[in-house]
Amino acid sequence: MFEAVEELIGEHADLEKRLADPAVHADQANARKLNKRYAELTPIVGTYRSWKQTADDIDTAREFAADDPDFAAEVKVLEKQREELTEKLRLLLVPRDPSDDKDVILEIKAGAGGDESALFAGDLLRMYLRYAERVGWKTEIIDSTESELGGYKDVQVAVKTKGNVTPEPGQGVWARMKYEGGVHRVQRVPATESQGRIHTSAAGVLVTPEAEEIDVEINPNDLRIDVYRSSGPGGQSVNTTDSAVRITHLPTGVVASCQNEKSQLQNKEQALRILRSRLLAAAQEKAEAEAADARRSQVRTVDRSEKIRTYNFPENRISDHRVGFKAYNLDQVLDGELDAVIQACVDADSAAKLAAAQ
Repeated sequence: MFEAVEELIGEHADLEKRLADPAVHADQANARKLNKRYAELTPIVGTYRSWKQTADDIDTAREFAADDPDFAAEVKVLEKQREELTEKLRLLLVPRDPSDDKDVILEIKAGAGGDESALFAGDLLRMYLRYAERVGWKTEIIDSTESELGGYKDVQVAVKTKGNVTPEPGQGVWARMKYEGGVHRVQRVPATESQGRIHTSAAGVLVTPEAEEIDVEINPNDLRIDVYRSSGPGGQSVNTTDSAVRITHLPTGVVASCQNEKSQLQNKEQALRILRSRLLAAAQEKAEAEAADARRSQVRTVDRSEKIRTYNFPENRISDHRVGFKAYNLDQVLDGELDAVIQACVDADSAAKLAAAQ
């Protein structure tokens, strides 16, 4: 059981040695990458060592229990600890989302319900700002459109970890906030309701990991380079030598060519620059399309029937319909105490991944 952890322990020890070398920190980007991986492995290694130590302690306690009945109770305590450590280690070994440590862009949009929906969007904004403050994240409102009654028709917020701090595994902004995407429904008596009737309205929340700068690496083995004779006006050698260059990127089929320069080498360099820019544009377009797909999957239409969560004010109840979570502390949740709600989603997601991995 957990045989793969031994390999991770070796990797952890190797990272520890490398990070102790001052030369490694001359390359800050590489050092951050190594530190991130080290932070991911540390709780796994620590838990595994405790898990193994508990097995030894159980064996010792059983030996003593043969002569001393008091140790029999100790065996039960240790066996329970081992069960807990086993489950903790299982969860730590669940495949992680590579975006978990990323910062996010959070967008809240009013939907069905008019002014009341916009007021609710404002309540959700305050809830997330207070939650971020509680856990020590930075927030910045990027753009917003306020409604006449003081709510928001839509608002975009950047949510970030402070400084260059690498969050603990599972505690990054995306790791926690990705479960908030979807339609949030509210049931309450609106401020605009004169007869005291309960209304239902909705607001949409969209969460996307903040995109990193895209860099394009070109493998020379992926290129087909053709040379041919230039055509059109030019200098003495333009039409008489094979100086024009056409480069085809075989994996994508993207083509770039150049014949304006006098030498084949210059044309090749220019064609490579054009190719790189075209591949970069294609990569950015793909990333934007994936982000758009992620947004659409979170909120197809901001409609009351497509809800992930309900905020019921008369009963002070919050319900997450995806995981069956229900609590009667809505006032506290709206004040930023979101941990229990989010943790229910995290646990359900981990359980599903564990089941799929077995």
